[in-house]
Amino acid sequence: MEAHLIHPLSLVTLLLPAQPGSGAERKPTSKLQLEVTFPVRIFHLLGARTLIVTNAAGGLNRGYQVGDIMVIRDHINMPGLAGINPLSGPNDERFGPRFPAMSDAYDEQLRSLALTVGKELGYGPSLHEGVYCTLGGPNFETIAECRFLQQLGADAVGMSTVPEVLVARHCGLRVFGFSLITNKSVLEYGTQEKANHAEVLEAGHQAALKLERLVSLLLERMKGKGLV
Repeated sequence: MEAHLIHPLSLVTLLLPAQPGSGAERKPTSKLQLEVTFPVRIFHLLGARTLIVTNAAGGLNRGYQVGDIMVIRDHINMPGLAGINPLSGPNDERFGPRFPAMSDAYDEQLRSLALTVGKELGYGPSLHEGVYCTLGGPNFETIAECRFLQQLGADAVGMSTVPEVLVARHCGLRVFGFSLITNKSVLEYGTQEKANHAEVLEAGHQAALKLERLVSLLLERMKGKGLV
């Protein structure tokens, strides 16, 4: 996952360490969540006010196609429901409250602005707003799991992003997120279709320019509206 933390004076691009489910590290998930969210607190202390997160995700919503972009309206934190959360343990009141609200995790104003910018760029039918679900990985989902996540209301599924969002909101940062749909989740038995990591990477490379244009223009509009 790539995250952009917007400092009052400049834009800083931060490539975060390996995410749970990336396969790059085999550490206890709770410890890994603490490691990948640590930079968010550092940039908060440096004066950052807005966090933009992007990820590659599988499309659970049958209306989504590979290469589409989903503005994240909300998330489902499956590891969090199992008690794995970067906010677990003693709370440091210097950053935020013990029980931060997440009902407004993704900034409504920035979501609306992104959808407007996307329409101006002609993205139209390939730009959506939906719910992102994070899992622990590092495997792709079973068919039964995908069907279950659909029933929960998830539109896209991945293995990252949410830990950073939780910590950013705990710190009081404004948060906005995109999911790039790099594969369609397998929902039917009896098919030869399956998720393939190499194909996911290729789809991400092909659609990267499209997402880059959207993020760049969004940042310009944010600066013009004093949202940075």
